[in-house]
Amino acid sequence: MPLHSVGSGTISFGLVSIPIKMYSASTSAGVSFNQLHAKCGSRIRQQLICPTCNEVVDRSALVKGYEFAKDQYVQFTEDELKALEGEASKMIDIAEFVPLADVDPIYFEKTYYLGPDKGGEKAYRLLADAMQKSGRVALAKFVMRGKENLVLIRPAQDGLMLHTMYFADEIRDFGEVEKGDDAKVKPGELDLAERLVKELSSESFKPEQYADEYRGRVLEVVESKVEGREVTTLAPQAQRTQVIDLMDALKQSLGKRGSGAGAKAGGETALEKKPAARARQKPEPIARVKKVQGGKR
Repeated sequence: MPLHSVGSGTISFGLVSIPIKMYSASTSAGVSFNQLHAKCGSRIRQQLICPTCNEVVDRSALVKGYEFAKDQYVQFTEDELKALEGEASKMIDIAEFVPLADVDPIYFEKTYYLGPDKGGEKAYRLLADAMQKSGRVALAKFVMRGKENLVLIRPAQDGLMLHTMYFADEIRDFGEVEKGDDAKVKPGELDLAERLVKELSSESFKPEQYADEYRGRVLEVVESKVEGREVTTLAPQAQRTQVIDLMDALKQSLGKRGSGAGAKAGGETALEKKPAARARQKPEPIARVKKVQGGKR
């Protein structure tokens, strides 16, 4: 199914203007549930209740308030907020080009694909190729739905992508998090850890090999319930035994990886021979389904 445009705009740099269309690059595929009344199975409705007046409040009677102190609010009307919004504009005015490696991914919020709008094909191609060749990405500001956004435009997959970004004051200080600086690393532990990273390394990122197994299990049970089959929940799976000694854990991890590789190559690893940790078994599905005989359980 072809993608549908969610908006349009114009990229501007220097004297060049490029009309573009925006497309959502991703969609959430998580499982969502509705709240039902267990007694009758009906979907419940939520009401807005004022605790002071003890009455149900219609949405038309609501105003927005900013809490400046505990239980103290400054009220705003919709017209007041509208007047404070960024000037309605579809212009994405590039401020500067920077190396992508200098941009921490923590700033990325949401991604959009950009495609050329009518008449913008040549200028679009020119910008994408020039950015690809220079190894640079563009930073700009863009007003979307009345909100001013910091955005990054980068060349990717033979085209351009736009990432909305967090502003610097929206990023929390990582320096406030304890990072184990006082931990004592034993000799050889770092070397073993590096070897384990190397053993588990791949040449490229292949996202298609990862799937949401929880979603699959839930949808499998949903299908079973719709078809009127009984669902029997299995006992919880045993947790993996925790290894306290870090050096031993690293050696066992490398040993387990090495034994698999050695068996294929017909050789052995140079690690000390220690009892290998029990290999992780393939988890069983959380539910088994059986037909209901004669309509009875």
